[in-house]
Amino acid sequence: MPRRRKKRRRESKRVPRSDATLPEFDRSALPEGLVTRRQLRDMGLSPGGNKGPVAILRCKLCATRPQWSCRHPTRGFLLRVDLAKPKRVPTLAQEWALDQAMAARSTCPRCRRRYYYCLPLRRQGCCDPCQHGFEPSPDTVMTSPAKHLLAA
Repeated sequence: MPRRRKKRRRESKRVPRSDATLPEFDRSALPEGLVTRRQLRDMGLSPGGNKGPVAILRCKLCATRPQWSCRHPTRGFLLRVDLAKPKRVPTLAQEWALDQAMAARSTCPRCRRRYYYCLPLRRQGCCDPCQHGFEPSPDTVMTSPAKHLLAA
């Protein structure tokens, strides 16, 4: 019978907050002009001229430990809003190419039906109705050719 391996205790790498490389802010004491990537995306901006994060948004757990630097994966990185640029809008040709690529992933090669989701073509080679021999439900299949719904 094999022996059980001992679990090694994971060493936490605690760094004093004074030695941290970037300044850290709690969620309640966030300065003006610093936001996360998700907040930039909601504003319609991209990081643009930001070379990297300028500060760290501490997680909820580390807010109770003001003397230690936050090393948890739930921390957020803060970027400057004044260096952000507007999001780029894809051209009509780029959107058309993306639509063609998605059509190839969601069209069954046997029955030529286009679905609203990507098909398991590598594993099965066709859609589930073709594989198992039943009729697909109407809410999963695109019935008419798609209208021009591209953004550009």
